[in-house]
Amino acid sequence: MSDSSAPPRRRRPSLADVAKHAGVSEGAVSKVIRKAYGVSPAMQERVQKAIEELNYRPRTGARGMRGQTFTIAIGSEMPQLGNDFFTQVTSGAARKLGGSGYQLIIAPSLDGTDDADQKVLDALVDRQVDGIIAISLDVGLPFLDRLAEYVPMVLLGRHDDPQNYDTVTNDDQAGATLAIEHLLELGHRRIAHLTVRPTESTEASLPPHAIREATYSRIMQERKLTSQVIYSDASESSAHSVASSLLDSDDAPTAIFAGNDTLAIGALRAVAERGLTAQDVSVVGYDNIELASHPLVSLTTVDQYGFTTGEKAIELLMERISGERTSPRHVRLDPALVARSSSSRPGV
Repeated sequence: MSDSSAPPRRRRPSLADVAKHAGVSEGAVSKVIRKAYGVSPAMQERVQKAIEELNYRPRTGARGMRGQTFTIAIGSEMPQLGNDFFTQVTSGAARKLGGSGYQLIIAPSLDGTDDADQKVLDALVDRQVDGIIAISLDVGLPFLDRLAEYVPMVLLGRHDDPQNYDTVTNDDQAGATLAIEHLLELGHRRIAHLTVRPTESTEASLPPHAIREATYSRIMQERKLTSQVIYSDASESSAHSVASSLLDSDDAPTAIFAGNDTLAIGALRAVAERGLTAQDVSVVGYDNIELASHPLVSLTTVDQYGFTTGEKAIELLMERISGERTSPRHVRLDPALVARSSSSRPGV
């Protein structure tokens, strides 16, 4: 059923629109875009100003000019290409697209520059993809809302309140509560939280790690227990290094709640290297990646259903691509604790 109350998607500005806005010919605009010889600084400034004011994007690829490209893109910031939760999401999306005629393309942001994530999304829009799934990208809500005026978009993980794109999230507060209450019920009181420094938060845009950290701190305060938050980079090796320092300190905890499974596995390695067991230091993660169930890992973790997340993202994109809906939808999945042998009652 069509959503007639929502505004239609904005028409993408054309080269002719830029020329009219700048008061020059289309040929002059083309020369500025191509950085052709003979363009005066005044013309360059005039046309560039019109491009920025209209948010014009040159079209790339002849196929894209003919209409639908039948491609869905996943843009993601990843510390490494082997990120297992990303794999779950991608597999779920690919499974949902099976038989649809659409192709899934992956665009990771790996160069580490401040504007790398924006460049990834800009490139995807410029290449005329039919929809974008954005994962863990460090870009603000206004930027995404502006891009989503031209291409359907779903943001995964971050709790945004946008006007033009959809979100699929896990209930991070409930998930963090499950993890911490599990450790408390086992008898742990010295519980540390190993996490990454969250990106900037606003009331309309809350990163998952910020919610998990805030939930941890609140519960510890309510129980009148001492909070111990330690930060690492997003990689397993960084988490291992930070956890090693923590375990060698005078105030080592009896349990570690990690912000995701990659961090948790780094912590588990530090525990194992010291000949410790779950009775000495229990570890709980978040994601329930495939490796977590391996018997040599057996990681207690919070399942936030990566496969289902990918499937839901495709469902939302297809609603927009088909014209069925233009107003934003927000899907929130309920997490579940999966208890394994990495968590135990503390030894006496």
